[in-house]
Amino acid sequence: MAMICKDGGKNNMQQGHMENGKYVRYTPEQVEALERLYHECPKPSSIRRQQFIRDCPILSNIEPKQIKVWFQNRRCREKQRKEASRLQAVNRKLTAMNKLLMEENDRLQKQVSHLVYENSYFRQHTPKTTLPTEDTSCESVVTIGQHHVTPQQHPPRDASPAGTFSRLLSIAEETLTEFLSKATGTAVEWVQMPGMKPGPDSIGIIAISHGCIGVAARACGLVGLEPTRVAEILKDRPSWFRDCRAVDVVNVLPTTNGGTIELLYMQLYAPTTLAPARDFWLLRYTSVLEDGSLVICERSLKNTQNGPSMPPVQHFVRAELLPSGYLIRPCEGGGSIIHIVDHLDLEPWSVPEVLRPLYESSTVLAQKTTMAALRQLRQIAQEVSQTNVSNCGRRPAALRALSQRLSRGFNEALNGFTDEGWSVLGNDGMDDVTILVNSSPDKLMGLNLPFSNGFPAVTNAVLCAKASMLLQNVPPAILLRFLREHRSEWADNGIDAYSAAAIKVGPCSLPGSRVGGFGGQVILPLAHTIEHEEFLEVVKLESIAYSPEEAMMPRDIFLLQLCSGMDENAVGTCAELIFAPIDASFADDAPLLPSGFRIIPLDTGKEASSPNRTLDLASALEIGQAGNKGSNDSSASPGCVRSVMTIAFEFAFESHMQEHVASMARQYVRSIISSVQRVALALSPSNLGSLAGLRSPLGTPEAQTLARWIFQSYRVYLGVELLKSNNEAGGDSILKSLWHHSDAMMCCSLKALPVFTFANQAGLDMLETTLVALQDISLEKIFDDQGRKTLCTEFPQIMQQGFACLQGGICVSSMGRPISYERAVAWKVLNEEENAHCICFMFVNWSFV
Repeated sequence: MAMICKDGGKNNMQQGHMENGKYVRYTPEQVEALERLYHECPKPSSIRRQQFIRDCPILSNIEPKQIKVWFQNRRCREKQRKEASRLQAVNRKLTAMNKLLMEENDRLQKQVSHLVYENSYFRQHTPKTTLPTEDTSCESVVTIGQHHVTPQQHPPRDASPAGTFSRLLSIAEETLTEFLSKATGTAVEWVQMPGMKPGPDSIGIIAISHGCIGVAARACGLVGLEPTRVAEILKDRPSWFRDCRAVDVVNVLPTTNGGTIELLYMQLYAPTTLAPARDFWLLRYTSVLEDGSLVICERSLKNTQNGPSMPPVQHFVRAELLPSGYLIRPCEGGGSIIHIVDHLDLEPWSVPEVLRPLYESSTVLAQKTTMAALRQLRQIAQEVSQTNVSNCGRRPAALRALSQRLSRGFNEALNGFTDEGWSVLGNDGMDDVTILVNSSPDKLMGLNLPFSNGFPAVTNAVLCAKASMLLQNVPPAILLRFLREHRSEWADNGIDAYSAAAIKVGPCSLPGSRVGGFGGQVILPLAHTIEHEEFLEVVKLESIAYSPEEAMMPRDIFLLQLCSGMDENAVGTCAELIFAPIDASFADDAPLLPSGFRIIPLDTGKEASSPNRTLDLASALEIGQAGNKGSNDSSASPGCVRSVMTIAFEFAFESHMQEHVASMARQYVRSIISSVQRVALALSPSNLGSLAGLRSPLGTPEAQTLARWIFQSYRVYLGVELLKSNNEAGGDSILKSLWHHSDAMMCCSLKALPVFTFANQAGLDMLETTLVALQDISLEKIFDDQGRKTLCTEFPQIMQQGFACLQGGICVSSMGRPISYERAVAWKVLNEEENAHCICFMFVNWSFV
């Protein structure tokens, strides 16, 4: 039996200690007792170890020092076991990823060989033949491996059930062949999606189509779920595809090979008020391949395929799903390797020309559909592996359900389908805001619950005011962050209170102006997705008056809020801010009336005319840099960013107040549009990102002048140059150097309550804000208690001597995130008359904790 010495020899069942030069063995009973104590307290203090000995007589012959050694060894073994398990999991993931990359490399080599062959063929035959007026070479590349059958090739229609099944089975097998040729072959020329780099920690290998009919996207990735579970999740499309309204299974037919053929009718929401919704009539074929892979493939059914037809549905445009689907292969050691193909023709002719990029972009399809499927799988896999409860006492699945309810409710209000009870009210002569009313019992179910603020929410109707507007030269992510962080710039607290309390009194009590000011908003995070592309949070609006009579005793209201698309570097991502008033009890089944904003970029989704353009798109991600774009590529420039914003706000009310509520809602949405236009103008890259035209907030000198003052004052008070080179540079160069300086620099006013007036890019990143919103942040708010004490001590020195050096510490951003910094330097900034204009702070080597 193995012995153990003090310096770390180990055995799970028996251990010994040195006594008079001899080893003494632990008995199984002693080891069992120690293991039990370890699970109760893995790191006991000396007093606790002595208590162990007193409480367990079986340990009385063991010295406390040896108990300490045993626990040290036990913790070491536990750590090694966890590390070994982690490394094994990483190794399995890397092995699977390596296999996936090798397969992708083989597929790309085949595609290259095919293109080289075609290129050689065309070179040989081009001089000898005359090309037709319509170039079909691209189509010939796409249709390799696809078996297109003309209507004349179909046998006469057989109306019997056996004949119908035979036709459906033939279509299913053809769909399977075409899907596999797209997923693993060269049927479509795939190019890497701009900004997406494959790797072990990435979402997967994402590609978009080049030069094929419609729009297509492809993804390969690893997920920690078994194939059958993956198939179950992917078939439930409304649970992960936020644009999917419904998928109805019309019929299910088993096949002789153990698969199933399903006839489906699917509806998709319209993303904006400017376009109609889409629907699909589909065949879905589920089968198992010879190698054990599970396949789910789909395609649209049309009369030309002799399939059963579905008549057009009012308010929907019938779109086409070309052979698409999922190839799911089991992975050694658990999990699955998945290939996803989405290929659609969204009938772009049916939308205004300004919106057609949304329907002609494979990048948009990849972001909204293909990557959404992978993200849902990864999210559920993480929830399965970490079955923990969030800080609000809810499991991740419950929070995910709340996010889906918010998104679905916003889409329902935005689309306003008549079959859900919505009807349009007449406008007031202007078509900018559309008013819908819904009095159906299904819509009102659950809305008659009393809120804890004391106001009974007795309602019998819901009103929605919605509008869309085109925005120029403002990145959606920046605008969304501003709307989220600075609600007081666009929201009316009286109307927020009205929406939350659902006041049922007369029209004289309807809020139409701000009753008491905003006391502020507190954002309480609830959950976020695995890649931080979506956040669920509770917003507490403080000191809100529900009516003029309540102005002396304001209350707090709460909003459940969903934010997504705040990453500026994500290509073609839609940005959303959706919120709904909730009761303070925050029940899982609480009624939700979502309102909010959706900002969709229109230009970033344009496809490259050649695969080489992907490099240009990737190089133009950074704001303010033109990258390597061609001379005619104006869409890649930040100054030419276009997006469409859609606004929808819902209100619960009593039917006899409909006219007054409609007037209030229409006026409110128009005021929001005006506020958004003002904010968008201030946030445009011509004012923010383009350094040559960088403007400071109101009340500060021009940015170039301020930059020169900052550098000159630093030289005067500290005796060294802030920049080591190019001292004689012009104002534009100085401003660029200040803006791109690696350390966070920010200026604050000399008022009784100093507020920030300017910051460079690192300073804005550190404070998690924008230049426009900077003035809302006071100096004392970013420091902790120790920092504020130090600042109070050093502030007189800054004013008298002109500078001070502060030791490293902790401060907080405008979003409440802690930030550590190595040291800070503060100096007085003098203007041309050598009067103190402001104080500049420089935080060195800062990072989020």
